Amino acid sequence: MKGRVLVVAGSDSSGGAGIQADIKTVTALGGYAATAITALTAQNSLGVSAVLPVPADFVTEQMTAVLSDIGADAVKIGMLGDAAVVEAVALCLDREAAHIPLVVDPVMVAKGGQALLDGDGVSALKSLLIGQAAIVTPNLPEAEVLTDLVIGSLEAMEEAAWAILETGAQAVLLKGGHLDGETVTDVLVSAEGAEVFEVPRIETKHTHGTGCTLASSIATGLAQGLDLRQSVLRGRAYVLEAIRTAPGFGAGQGPLNHGHTVKLDHRDG
Repeated sequence: MKGRVLVVAGSDSSGGAGIQADIKTVTALGGYAATAITALTAQNSLGVSAVLPVPADFVTEQMTAVLSDIGADAVKIGMLGDAAVVEAVALCLDREAAHIPLVVDPVMVAKGGQALLDGDGVSALKSLLIGQAAIVTPNLPEAEVLTDLVIGSLEAMEEAAWAILETGAQAVLLKGGHLDGETVTDVLVSAEGAEVFEVPRIETKHTHGTGCTLASSIATGLAQGLDLRQSVLRGRAYVLEAIRTAPGFGAGQGPLNHGHTVKLDHRDG
């Protein structure tokens, strides 16, 4: 049975984003999550207070251990931290997982403003990983870094998405949540064309981990044999409900409700 997702990303001590959100998402959607942790972070809903990187060779040691035994039907990339880790991950994927669908969430900055990928790491990500991706899932600030474009409209979003696609990725889902307005617009582009998704904005501050969660939900769909569009549609629906039913934890930007797909039976016995 398909559904194995190897997640390569950083740990979030608050449980709202990173590896913790990835594991919850993959599990809630019926997949199996394995991990290679790239960094430890001390963070909560108010922001990131400290980051402890994992050495690049140990990141690939984790990846190789998983791929050589458990295996994977999709790989999801999140926070990598620096160029050394990006290069090591790319080399390991080329050696161990060249034909496995790759979902790249180009994590660069935490919601609180903490840098999660240095400048050399961005260059390495662009040259080594994005062109290998089945889909790349940047938000607007990340897309601006990847393209050197200023993105302030739907037209600019489409231009940026196509520019990222031209680097070799098979598809790009550009997330428009940073634009103002009562509607949130995302743009999906691939060789088949462009598609625009619009939903009413949910007025909430509890959106910590939305990017990690969406990318992992798409990776789970691909791992389970869904096509790209089906994976995106299911992933967006999952994230929207997770935002809508967020538990409201924390004084800042709180986590989503990753467990909304789980129905518990509280009857005795």
